[in-house]
Amino acid sequence: MTYNGEKLGAFIVPTGVGASIGGYAGDASSYARKFAQKSKLIVNPNVVNAGCFSGITDNMLYVEGYSLDSFFKGEINLIPSKDNKIGIVYDKAIPNDVLNVHINTQNAVKTVYGMDICEFEETEEEVGVEFFVNDEGISVGNVRNITTLEKSCKNLIDKGCDALAIVCMFDEPESDNENYSDGIGVDPVGGVEAIISHDISKKFKIPCAHSPAFADYQIYPELVDPKSASEYITPTFLPCILLGLSNAPKITTDLTKGINIKNLDYLVMPYNCLGSTPVFEALKHGVKVYAVKENQTELNVTKEKLLPDGDIIEVENYENLFCLI
Repeated sequence: MTYNGEKLGAFIVPTGVGASIGGYAGDASSYARKFAQKSKLIVNPNVVNAGCFSGITDNMLYVEGYSLDSFFKGEINLIPSKDNKIGIVYDKAIPNDVLNVHINTQNAVKTVYGMDICEFEETEEEVGVEFFVNDEGISVGNVRNITTLEKSCKNLIDKGCDALAIVCMFDEPESDNENYSDGIGVDPVGGVEAIISHDISKKFKIPCAHSPAFADYQIYPELVDPKSASEYITPTFLPCILLGLSNAPKITTDLTKGINIKNLDYLVMPYNCLGSTPVFEALKHGVKVYAVKENQTELNVTKEKLLPDGDIIEVENYENLFCLI
């Protein structure tokens, strides 16, 4: 099922479900990077995003969640791309000092990596992001004014941008999960970030990713858990999404071009997070699906509950699976 003679895999850790590996700040990157040494690898941003760092490699395809589902359904193909023209949308709600920090950041990334960050603009109105962790321990939220965000995205696309970075203003999240810095629980902003990126991907069929902006951009001075550390040593999380978007694959509905679900050899998922479109569609297409027991989430959808006699392959850990690929 290979693409251009190379094995193709997908390594997914859903956002906002409290994954013990990949539920924090780039803490699944080291695992994904190993798999990308053996095969071309599709990853969702949550796997490799890490604040001022990124786990992305040249052999990875950085694909947002809605587009990922569409790919598995066979609705779109992925066309490998390099040096995308990136546009950045900033929420009007971002205070001027915070905005300046982000503009300095985008200019630093552009200078150091030579990225084509071609345009940026503020939304006409405040986007109005709300988020919380529900009673099931899942990160969720709401966007009050998605239309103003869509208008700015359309403006940047009309100016020639072929990938979009989105930065919205968020209230401080600590009250929603005070233990996040200790590597416990759920990233409280992950769910609403997915809502934002899903909407833009659905409407415009373009690579996109979201980075939150916070009013307090001081560096956190206390020791935190290594899984969360990359988010506590930077005033902005913009670099990781710019690094991912720079070489993110373009999206096409022309199924004669690029990478198709039929090219996929395997899918790697957390152990108890199997009730998703990629899993169901992969099984339909005869793609091997692996559930990794060492990676647990707040969900409880296992092979036993979903498809006890199905073709999902359970493995103890990523290291064992790496030897099977």
